[in-house]
Amino acid sequence: MPADLPSTLLFLARLLLGGAFVFAGLRNIQNAAFLTHMMAARGVPQARLALWLGIVLQIAAGVLVIAGLWTALAAAVLLLFLIVATPMFHNFWDHQGPDRASRI
Repeated sequence: MPADLPSTLLFLARLLLGGAFVFAGLRNIQNAAFLTHMMAARGVPQARLALWLGIVLQIAAGVLVIAGLWTALAAAVLLLFLIVATPMFHNFWDHQGPDRASRI
């Protein structure tokens, strides 16, 4: 096994994990108007501000994970983000049929 294989695999893991959040943040920018309306309809206070804070958090923490800088802190921030966002916006367990699949 080549000596640099573990570091290469670690970088690929960071790239995939961090990249998923960067991609999600960029996708949320494209859908900002819709997402702001949806968040306001679900009772999120200051929906526009909350959306943009979430986008900045996803992109910045994702980039930090990819770069290997403050990785534990960035991962913890992303975990807290998921703990809040998942039950609010990806609550597939409360839905049936095609609507359920779209929330996963």
